[in-house]
Amino acid sequence: MPIKEMSQVKHVAFLTLSNFSLIAFSNAIEILRMANYLLGEEVYQWSVITVDGQPVEASNGLAFTKTTKLDSANAPDMLLVCGGVNVQKAVNPEVIKLLTQAGKHGMWVGGLCTGSYALAKAGLLDGYKCTIHWENMASLCEQFPSIHFMEELFVIDRNRCTCAGGTAPLDLMLAFVSARFGKHLVAEISDQFMVVRARDSKDQQHIPVAARVGYSHKALVEVSALMEANIEEPLSLDELARLADLSQRHLQRMFRHTLNMTPMHYYLNLRLRRARALLLQTEMSVMSVTVACGFQSSCHFSKSYRTLFGYSPSMERNQHKPIPPLHALASSPREPEESLLGEFTTA
Repeated sequence: MPIKEMSQVKHVAFLTLSNFSLIAFSNAIEILRMANYLLGEEVYQWSVITVDGQPVEASNGLAFTKTTKLDSANAPDMLLVCGGVNVQKAVNPEVIKLLTQAGKHGMWVGGLCTGSYALAKAGLLDGYKCTIHWENMASLCEQFPSIHFMEELFVIDRNRCTCAGGTAPLDLMLAFVSARFGKHLVAEISDQFMVVRARDSKDQQHIPVAARVGYSHKALVEVSALMEANIEEPLSLDELARLADLSQRHLQRMFRHTLNMTPMHYYLNLRLRRARALLLQTEMSVMSVTVACGFQSSCHFSKSYRTLFGYSPSMERNQHKPIPPLHALASSPREPEESLLGEFTTA
């Protein structure tokens, strides 16, 4: 069966597992609802399913009464598995069987929060890139070596899509809306939900250093905290070692062994990721961001930024300029809106 393009996804089924994350589920489904509302027609359809059609409780104890089984006669274009706490217990043979059948039908299959675990267990992510909430990443990397786990908020690889949970499903579904209707509708949805910026697939999860390296590495966690607290005026290697009561040699060895990079390389990446956040989330000039993130020259900042992200800070700013909402594009409120809606519905 041919794989549908992102822009062809219209019917989304949410497979809710026991103790699923309600915030992840809500952030995903609300994007579809708002798209329908703004366009004035039902361009998206969704259904909430369980293995046996009976409601299951979310991790906060709430349950949806309007649930059903997966309907092969009205098969969805996409099946999203909504996971949560104790996902290993929730992924039983019946869930595996359902996911295996969905994979054979060539539909888009994805995971919200720990739903990625269910896909991995069913063998649907072998050879794919994917992501999952940072708390679960280390153990799953060991358990599923044939899967390439990424630290991004969401990952789309062919007809698989996964995200980290929390508010990340909002960004994932906005990517699907954008593929079908364009960035103007995404901007309008973002305005409705007070979202400052729709994050893209280059945005990474913020993984606490303690979680990344283990809570036993107290010295490394302490040095990382010192770095994060001194972005605008970076500390030297000597100052970091002295404040952490370590030798420079020990500090270098600790970072190389645990994070496979030097302390100053790690520090530089921290500053550059802070710079990207400022470029995308504030109106600060590129020069102001340069200074705020501890760079002495715009040339050094631009070169370092391009090395890490693939383009210059000015290109980043231009690529992600805020898109005016639909109603702001017109001199008269009705005519251009109707014209744009016409483009959307025929796309």
